Parts: sequence; C-alpha cells; structure tokens
Amino acid sequence: MNSLPVIAIFDIGKTNKKFFLLDTSYQIVHEQSITFPEIHDDDGDACEDIKALTNWITKTFTGILSQKEYDVKAINFSAYGASFVYIDAEGKVIAPLYNYLKDYPAKLKNAFYKKYGGEENLSCETASPVLGSLNSGMQLHRVMHENPALYKKIKYALHLPQYVSFVITRKMVSDITSIGCHTLLWDFKKNNYHRWVKEEGWEKKLAPVKPSGKAFNIKFNNKTLKAGPGLHDSSAALIPYLAVFKEPFILISTGTWCISLNPFNKKPLTVKELKNDCLCYLDYKGKPVKASRLFGGYVHEQQIKRIAKHFRKHGDFYKSIKYDASIIQHLADLDILKNKFEDSDHLSGKITFEKRQLKNFKNYEESYHCLIHDIMQQQFISTKLVLQNSNVKRIFVDGGFSNNSIYMHLLAFAFPQLEVYAASVAQATAMGAALAIHTSWNPLPVPADMVKLTYYEPLPVM
Repeated sequence: MNSLPVIAIFDIGKTNKKFFLLDTSYQIVHEQSITFPEIHDDDGDACEDIKALTNWITKTFTGILSQKEYDVKAINFSAYGASFVYIDAEGKVIAPLYNYLKDYPAKLKNAFYKKYGGEENLSCETASPVLGSLNSGMQLHRVMHENPALYKKIKYALHLPQYVSFVITRKMVSDITSIGCHTLLWDFKKNNYHRWVKEEGWEKKLAPVKPSGKAFNIKFNNKTLKAGPGLHDSSAALIPYLAVFKEPFILISTGTWCISLNPFNKKPLTVKELKNDCLCYLDYKGKPVKASRLFGGYVHEQQIKRIAKHFRKHGDFYKSIKYDASIIQHLADLDILKNKFEDSDHLSGKITFEKRQLKNFKNYEESYHCLIHDIMQQQFISTKLVLQNSNVKRIFVDGGFSNNSIYMHLLAFAFPQLEVYAASVAQATAMGAALAIHTSWNPLPVPADMVKLTYYEPLPVM
C-alpha cells in the first residue's frame, strides 16, 4: 500500500488547537482538536499554557510520522497574533505567554508615546491603533522596563506562529505577517522596522525575517521534509481567497472578532480610520491589507447565553432560527429597530443589544433577530470604513456568521450595490498556511473550486 502524500498543519487558536493533514488536492484527510485550561502568569492574570501546548505539538507530530498510511511532505503553522514567546540562547521558554488582553500600565504607555512622537503620529506610521498589550511591541517594551533581568536573558522574542514553527523546526525566525499585525513594530511607509525598534536596540531581540512563502528543509525524527515559518491566522485565512479570486473583494472573517479585510484598498491609513479601529495587516507577500475590526462574535457569544437563560432554551437554540423579514418589520413598527442602517463615519463598537431589556421581546426569535440587527448596524459601519477608495464589487463572509441566515440577509440589505456571498473554505486558516508553501511540496495546481459560495440577494428586510 502506497502512503498518501500530505502536508501537516498546526492551527493554534485562542481556544481550540487543531491539527490537520491535507492531501495534494487540499482535501482534509485527518484532523484533531484539543483545548487547554488557562493557567496564570506571574501577576496572577490568565494566560496560555505554553508548556502544555508545546508538549501536544511535539507528541502529535511524532505520532503522525509513525503512521505508515501518510507520507508527510511538508508542515506549516498558523496561530493567533499579538503574543510573544521569549526564548533564551538554549532555545528554552523563559517566561509565560502573556495574554494580549492583559492590562497595560498607563504611565509606561504614555511615556513611550511621548518619547516617539505621540499616539497619532506613531499609529499612522505603524498602521497600529493604540491597543495596549494587543500591540505586541508594547509587551516587549514592558518586559524591558519592568523585568530587566528577564529581558537580558531573552535571545529572541518569537511571535506565537513562529514559536510553534520553532517547536518542530528548531529554527528561530520572524515572519512579516506577524510583524505587520498591529504590533507597532513596522513602519509601513519605509517598509522596515520602525526607527524606535532600532533605537531601543530590539533588532537583536527579534529573529531574522524569512519570507512567509518560502519553506526550508528540516529533519524531524529522521524524516526529511519541508517546513514553513508559520503565519498569523488572519493573514493565513485570506490566502485561499487571493489564490482563487482575482476580481477585487472584501472578506469579512467572522469569529470572536469580525474582521473586514480589503486587499484592494491601497490608500494609507488616515487618523480617522485609526480612531475607528482600522489597521493594516501585511499579507504573506508583504503587501498591506486594510482591515477594520468589530468584537461582534464575542458579543454574540455572550448575548445568546443571556437570551437562552431568559427564554429557557438550550445554548445552541439560535442555530435553529432562520431569517424572518416579518419579525424585523414588527420590531421596526414598535420602534425597537430603525428601518435602515445608520450611515456613520464613526464606529462606536458598542452593540445596542447589550443594554436592551429582554422583557421587551415576546419570544426568543424576536430577541435574536434584534441582536443580529444590532450587530449588523456596527458591521455596516466597520466594513464601509475599508470599502471606501476601492473598486470592490463583492463581499465574502467566512467563519461562524456565514452560516447565519439573519446576518447574511441583513448584510446583503446593508450593501445592495455589492454582491454578497457566504463563503465556505474547509478550515480556511489551515488551508492558507498550506497554500503559502504550495510550490515547495505540491506538484498539482491550486484547485479552482476550493471556495464554495452561496449568493444572498439584497431583498427588502422590512
């Protein structure tokens, strides 16, 4: 029996850690998933269990190589961003993987921005809104000032995607998709590290930058194969769409965050856009991708718990609710909802439903339609921010909300001038990580039918 040629992908999310094998036609032939309880860092704040993650990666890959039915030709990695793993000269992890939601000291933050030209100026140059610990450069800055003994021991600060690559490859590298992701590290105008990185002497603490799409040769447990340097997950999820579609589009990648990605908006970030939580990513070829973010998935997750408890339904009851225009009309007649989405150039990010009283709804269906409508009000503004100044004709939605008929119908109503599609790529992030090093391991062309589309007409919703 011949072994099946495959690529192995580790896809490390904030909650779920996944492992896949994909064949040369990019069909998933093996997958597994695990979650780890959070632990606490030295300040008592919740954080990732980096030791458990490391052990799982090593054990999982060792196990798959022992299975004769698969011939692993290559491996690549994707992971969430804004997180550094600190490595000493011997390759040992020497600090917790601090949570990117960890509170950042105001005094330290203010002194930093004052030293390097102010928040507005530095944000524009680095395409990074002021986000505290979500700016990973600020995490290393904090270590330098609050824990100089640790800082001195650091050989390299590796972003999480590059750390999980290091676990298997033992190569310490940096990757442009991680560096160019609201880190404050990259000067988008000069296409290099920002001057403050050099002035602080940090170039020695950041591993050499390697091309995201170039694999290197490694040997693991006597198996020779190609390995990629790892990718930031948002950038990885965009790759299948760029591989298949050439006409301009926006991708709304929905999960905890609803991120509107426009690879075809070449205009530099403005101060107004930055203040509305817009930023730029760098894709795996080093090109800027304008993006806006909405914490819509998180709000949805919290509010469906509240709705289910109030109406005494199980937690997944929302999955059975289909779009009903008469409910939207009824809520509009009661002045609970307005009959159109408000056009605004200011994204509050606040979802009105969080303050609504559930007693004002007669059933679960009404309250849930209202929740999605309230999320869409902010989604409309968020997506429009990156739609401007581009010739986009289509919107693709992937992730959780692509399966939500209420969300999709309301999005089509919000943008009647565009074609709106629910898009389905089996595990888009993992697929993107595989495609990034396609030419290194796969002799076949990229499948043209990789992305499945469902069109939503801009029907009247009221």
